[in-house]
Amino acid sequence: MEIRKGRIEDLKQITANNLAMARETEGKVLNPKVVEKGTAAVLRGDVEAAYYVAEEGGRIISQLMVTREWSDWRNAYFWWLQSVYTLPEERGKGVFRRLFLHVFERARKAGACGLRLYVDRENTPAMGVYEALGMKATDYEIYEVEF
Repeated sequence: MEIRKGRIEDLKQITANNLAMARETEGKVLNPKVVEKGTAAVLRGDVEAAYYVAEEGGRIISQLMVTREWSDWRNAYFWWLQSVYTLPEERGKGVFRRLFLHVFERARKAGACGLRLYVDRENTPAMGVYEALGMKATDYEIYEVEF
């Protein structure tokens, strides 16, 4: 298994995984064309974000996207993990753990003050994975408004 940054050649696989993740974890059916455009923007470097993937046999078996957010309280960046997905048949094999630890080390070496992510409260399997990796739930709720 190789862990690497995502490339534009990964567009179809990462897009398909993002669509599957939204369906599976939140019951959402996203517009494939919009997701593909958003994924392509990351892979082309048009936005300040990056995908990291675990690949085996030419197939992406796990992925996550990283964005950064400045913390004036910490005088450093948090790295936010988003679009986290591991193929169902690869779960429980330590694949995501290896991907997470790779990104954890990159963030630490880059001077980030920590890693953050958000998870739907009903997605208890994901919560268990993140807690097993040493992440802690916070007291914060996420509020948003969409335009």
